[in-house]
Amino acid sequence: MPQTKPRVALFVTCLVDLYRPNVGFAAIKLLEAAGCTVEVPPSQTCCGQPAFNTGDRATTRDLARAVIDAFLPYDYVVAPSGSCAGMIAHHYPSLFENDPQGRARADALAAKTHELVSFLVDVRGMTQVAAQYDGLATYHDSCSGLRELGVKAQPRALLASVEGLALKEMENPEVCCGFGGTFCVKYPDISTRMVSDKTADIAATGADTLLAGDLGCLLNMAGRLKREGSPVKVRHVAEVLAGMTRDVPPLGDAVVAEAAPNANLATSAP
Repeated sequence: MPQTKPRVALFVTCLVDLYRPNVGFAAIKLLEAAGCTVEVPPSQTCCGQPAFNTGDRATTRDLARAVIDAFLPYDYVVAPSGSCAGMIAHHYPSLFENDPQGRARADALAAKTHELVSFLVDVRGMTQVAAQYDGLATYHDSCSGLRELGVKAQPRALLASVEGLALKEMENPEVCCGFGGTFCVKYPDISTRMVSDKTADIAATGADTLLAGDLGCLLNMAGRLKREGSPVKVRHVAEVLAGMTRDVPPLGDAVVAEAAPNANLATSAP
């Protein structure tokens, strides 16, 4: 009997939806190449991470219930973001500690939720992509993807198969860029120092392209690089892996941060 394609729901994320839809289309292309049937639930909302980070558990639970209702019927839930995937996979269950039925549903969704590149490699066994990108890139390990989901080797393994691309590691690729969701809004001076340290690390590699798997981090670093007059191009890793960079400008050229004095991100999360 032919193997049934898994039915995958794409959790688009707020920032991708509002500022970089190309990442969503790239994710769909990669998931389909991995043999999946992909759907985008139209009723999806924010995962609730901004509310969660500010301590508003009631709002977070309301948002989580809507996400659970929309995504629970699927075989897998995949997000092109370690922070959103981490929110669903690691923090949703704790929201329903006093609600056994809600906890069971949150646990079920958490168990099937994955960050995009880790899903491609760890679940679908993808080892290479049919893409080309001419340049020297460096890769930033976003905090949530790295520490909550173990995303580290997977993007590098697939990037190694991109024709024309070479990868040069930063001295400290695992150090936070200073975005931190609402952290950059609450503590802009600290955030600015952190992202300035990060852009110095990027510059030291000599790379012409910066890649990462979380759009919030990328917007933050792109904003600072733009202010510093850096020529480094900034892209989501999915765009490069899917070969979808030709018709879409790098982030630093597409969006410049003007959200708030001293802030370096293109926008705070909705």
